[in-house]
Amino acid sequence: MLFSVDPFSPPQHKPVLIVLHGEHSCPGRIGRLLRDLGAPLDIRRPRFGDPLPETMRDHSGAVFFGGPMSANDEEDWLKREIDWIGAPLKENKPFLGICLGSQLLARHLGHKVGAHPEGRVEVGYYPIRPTQEGHSLCDCAFPTRVYQWHREGFDCPNGAVLLARGEDFEAQAIQVGEKAFGLQFHPDVTYAMMCKWTVTALERMNHPSAQERHRHLEGWFQHDRAVARWTSAFLRRWLGPSDFDGELAPAE
Repeated sequence: MLFSVDPFSPPQHKPVLIVLHGEHSCPGRIGRLLRDLGAPLDIRRPRFGDPLPETMRDHSGAVFFGGPMSANDEEDWLKREIDWIGAPLKENKPFLGICLGSQLLARHLGHKVGAHPEGRVEVGYYPIRPTQEGHSLCDCAFPTRVYQWHREGFDCPNGAVLLARGEDFEAQAIQVGEKAFGLQFHPDVTYAMMCKWTVTALERMNHPSAQERHRHLEGWFQHDRAVARWTSAFLRRWLGPSDFDGELAPAE
């Protein structure tokens, strides 16, 4: 468990719960932007024994990140994560699932997650089509080409609002209730993360419809600026006003 906060300015929000699935993974751009918004990061890795809080009382939101495992795996820790997602939904607290995290949200809603019937994957930059609801989500245009790294996906679950759809995997962005979102793509990825993934998991680029490594790196310079602008605007909308409006922020 790791608690990260900017020592030079008081927090504007309670900590955001950050759930990571790799031993050495990081929250990337999402973590940096949340800290910039005044939200400390409470980083936990349930896969490696970290507990999840019983309620969201002490957190302003929760972000579940991606990982190499399947949302259909039978490990106890993964089942606990799926069940736990009910806490922010019930308490109407901000929840964001990215890639695997979005699939866990779909599983929590009782929806099926699975591979493409022709074995196709999305590994690289792919076009998506925002819906009207997606375009009106925040004060920045929804990106139309985004970075992907997955071999499973899902259709829009019952009760969810589709914010963006893809060619091979329908649900690229969904909203559940007022404050819960799932993004199949990776707005968290940094250039350094992309360079690492495309070397350490080079075999992923051998799957049907996966893009070659050089296209990933070229795509960053072509498309990331729009993704970065949208991610910043979206997180401001997602996190909402300060948890300490009308009162002094707690002393560190």
